[in-house]
Amino acid sequence: MRRSEQREHIFKLLFMTQFNSEDEMSDQVSMYFETLGELEEKDQEAMQAKYQKILEKLDEIDQILNDYSRGWKTSRMSRVDLTALRLAVYEMKFDEDVPVGVAINEAVELAKMFGGDDSGSFVNGILGKIASGKKDSGEAPKRHRPTHQAKIIIRSSKKDAPKSETKAEPEENSDN
Repeated sequence: MRRSEQREHIFKLLFMTQFNSEDEMSDQVSMYFETLGELEEKDQEAMQAKYQKILEKLDEIDQILNDYSRGWKTSRMSRVDLTALRLAVYEMKFDEDVPVGVAINEAVELAKMFGGDDSGSFVNGILGKIASGKKDSGEAPKRHRPTHQAKIIIRSSKKDAPKSETKAEPEENSDN
């Protein structure tokens, strides 16, 4: 079985944990693997081991997600997006066998396959921030207008200025 297929099954198992208690999940995992039919034992063991490792790191993974996602804490994220993010963050931070780019690409594909219209770009954006290490501070970015864009209007006299730019000013008396 290819790694992307294993990753999809792990994604589904992680997704199920959001709907079942810890006690129920052992039975759910067993039933899930039974539905897969002929499955090599090494593949099932690899998937179960990775699934368990992710569960062990879940609090730490969610903390990373909350640190990097501005305005979208894990409690507000769609369950599909959250599951794809959790799997990818685990692979990026704790699984040395998976390159960061592969983890991101696979998570985006899972989000597109199982999520909404914007899921792929949402997942990609958060994982990109995590990969680059740039956290949002929570403040709006300060925007400075570069000096080359400064607007300067020079008026030499009223008669040279276009009518739309002239202001009603008291006329000076030239007799003084």
